[in-house]
Formats: sequence, C-alpha cells, structure tokens
Amino acid sequence: MTDEHTYGTLYVVATPIGNLEDITLRALRILGSVDLIAAEDTRHTRKLLSYHHVDGPLISYHEHNEQERTPQLIRQLLDGRSLAVVSNAGTPSVSDPGYRLIQAAVQAGIRVVPIPGAAAAITALSGAGLPTDSFIFVGFLPKKKKRRTDQLLKLAEEPRTLIFYESPQRVGALIDELAEIFGDRPAVLGREMTKVHEEFLRGNLAELSADLKRRASVRGECTLLIGGRQRGPAQITTAVTGKIQKALSTSGKRLSEVVKEIAADTGLSRSKVYEEALKMKKKTSNGVLSASGRPADD
Repeated sequence: MTDEHTYGTLYVVATPIGNLEDITLRALRILGSVDLIAAEDTRHTRKLLSYHHVDGPLISYHEHNEQERTPQLIRQLLDGRSLAVVSNAGTPSVSDPGYRLIQAAVQAGIRVVPIPGAAAAITALSGAGLPTDSFIFVGFLPKKKKRRTDQLLKLAEEPRTLIFYESPQRVGALIDELAEIFGDRPAVLGREMTKVHEEFLRGNLAELSADLKRRASVRGECTLLIGGRQRGPAQITTAVTGKIQKALSTSGKRLSEVVKEIAADTGLSRSKVYEEALKMKKKTSNGVLSASGRPADD
C-alpha cells in the first residue's frame, strides 16, 4: 500500500465574493504553487488569477461534471500531485461544488487543508446587526414548495439567527413566504456585498418586502438574515392555521391526534395548537372531528 506521505494535498481555497482584493496572501501562494486548480468556472478563476499575476493550470469542476471528475482528481492526488479546489465566490462546498471531492479525499486518506477566507454568510452576519453569538446557516431552500414549507415550519421556533441564500429574482417572494410562516421578524438583506454597490437593507420582513416591491428589479447575489424567535409565547402564523384547517377537514383523525402531529411538526405547544384548533372548529358547522380532552402543555 502506498504510504500516505507520498499522496498529494487537497487545498480548499476560499476566493473573493466580489472585491478581487479580498483574498489572503496564503491563498495566492497556494494557487501559484499547486499542480492543478479545480475551478467551478475556469474563465472566472482565470480573471482572479490574472488580476493577482498568478499562473496555474486550470480544470473545470462544477455541479454538472463533479460526479465523473471526482475520481479523476482523486487519482491525481494519489499519484502525488497537489490540487486546489475553488468556487466562483467564497468557500468551496458551502452551497458550492467541492463537498464530493473533499469527502472522497478524506475517505482515501488524502490530506485536506482549508485555506480560509471570504464567505457570504459570515460577511453578511458581521455587518447585519443581528445576534451573532449563535446562528444557523440554511443556505438555499428547496425549490419545491412543500419541502420548502416543511423546512421553514421546523425553523419557525428557532431562537438563533437564520442565514439564507437566494437569487435576486426570488428573494422578494422568499421574504413574503417567511413573513407568512415566521411572522414579521427583524431581518437584514445583504446585496452586492464587497462590491461597489454593496447594500444592506435593515428592518422587519414587511419593510424589506415593501422596499423590494418599489424597485424595478433586484440585482446581485443576496444573503438574507432573519432574527430568531424571541422568548415568549409562541405565535400561531397563517401557515400553521392552514395546516390545522387542512387536517380538520381532510384527515379524518381525532382532534387530539391532529394537535399532537401539528405540535410536533411546528414546535408549538400542544395547548397552543389545541386552542387554535378549537376556535377554528367552532367556526365550521360541519366539523367531523371531535375533541377528546385537552392535551397537557409540553
């Protein structure tokens, strides 16, 4: 078996998210010395390297070819060649290609060295003005509405700051969806960060939504931060009442079962869900479910 020390090294190199000067001296040294640079977009990376007068052989490595290219790159590393992986912006594998290659390298016993630098999530968090002691990086949400809604319902009771990535074309719709499920929370939208037209929009979700609706268009990659749920009584949102209404009218289950399931799914207390379900049930003249006693609070 080949000795581990004869293997090459995989460097995970963070690159600028906008301003080309936001790259470390160590990153430039590594990019200029490795045998091969696996880049999400070779044209994009070539511009960065040219700006810093760095020369290095490039090979494309992106979401459409990473499955077939990963074994090829692992073979290069096993043969003793050094390799750097970079994405178009920020840190590889954080909502960008790279995870598959890094995982394969670790499994093969190849040394993986992170070269830290820019990351949109941390950049936005550092300038947002929301709590930073504890946060959750969500990244891009699922595109399918049901999966996206289910994930957001699970995050609705989370007390930590939430960080989302979204395209400029969809960020307005996401803000409206978050307001419906989370309620009107404090939020910050970071746009074009580190670039000439950098902008931070601060306010609550309703204010951000109104601001974006007044604009002809939204440009630039967007990072959206949402304040966590404040301690205190949990709030029943429109999305939760919709789930209750649907369960009451279509599931055929006892009210106590409906309450238990929705409470578990949303993180709300059973008593809170039960109270709301009773109110809604009283408003319907043909309710098919019957209450079987009020559940105890969680």
